[in-house]
Amino acid sequence: MKAIIYRRYGGPEVLEFAEVSEPKVAQNSVLIRVKAAALNPADHVLQAGLGDSIMDAWFPVIPGWDVAGIVERVGAGVTEFAVGDEVIGFVREEILHHGTYAEMVSVPASTLVRKPNNATWAQAAGLPLAGLTAYQAIVHSLHVTKGETVLIHGASGGVGSLAAQIAIAQGARVIGSGSVLTHSYLRSIAVEPVLYGEGLVGEVRSLVPNGVDAILHCGGRGALALNARLGSTGVRVCSVADSAPGVTTVFARMDQADLLQLVELVEAGLLIVPVAAVYPLEAAAQAQLTLINGGKGPGKIVLEMD
Repeated sequence: MKAIIYRRYGGPEVLEFAEVSEPKVAQNSVLIRVKAAALNPADHVLQAGLGDSIMDAWFPVIPGWDVAGIVERVGAGVTEFAVGDEVIGFVREEILHHGTYAEMVSVPASTLVRKPNNATWAQAAGLPLAGLTAYQAIVHSLHVTKGETVLIHGASGGVGSLAAQIAIAQGARVIGSGSVLTHSYLRSIAVEPVLYGEGLVGEVRSLVPNGVDAILHCGGRGALALNARLGSTGVRVCSVADSAPGVTTVFARMDQADLLQLVELVEAGLLIVPVAAVYPLEAAAQAQLTLINGGKGPGKIVLEMD
């Protein structure tokens, strides 16, 4: 089968389009014929060797944690999925070796749920990691409830745009910071846009004089230092991009119940996964370079297989 691999740490230049062996299917695993795999910042960060102190790499490495595809074969112990099922999954391992930038991938059944029936393959592939990060930040860390006001820094990004829609589905009012180029998109998902920069505090305070109830930081250098000036008394703050005193850092963890909640939000029309660009598998290096350089607009960058 064809896959993207790297044999040493580095940037997009180390990625190769190669022929590799088809993966084996263990007792509790599922073989997926991959239809799409999303790129995430963690892919190129780990590829660069920046996680070498916490994760082993067994070269050659196939990168990628997000997958959407069709069940090709199931292990002897798997009863919850059958050949032909359309599925999505977050298939992060504790080592770097078998990822999702490939025509086929074998993954534990516990990392999969059904694909949203109204999502494209690209949208489906973009949901697991970004969606779990967003959902676990909004629901489990910030405990956002109806009637609250949430400020999201980097609200047009892969995580921020999903977090905004999840918060709105929870009944919250959402204010999102970003560049002026993102404001039209933010309005389209019912977010009140504010311009990140020197005037941010004044803009937010003009919309919410008493301060916001919760803040989610998905990007923006220096944004965390503004918490006290943006929030109400007792404001709850978490970040998926940085750490600071009094701020909860969120790392996505695979949870089938959470991922199924996201699928149901998509199927209910309450959550749309924005896709900024789609590339063929063999153009993974170009796709990764696009991601590193800031993308092509709001949403995920995805690899689609023939």
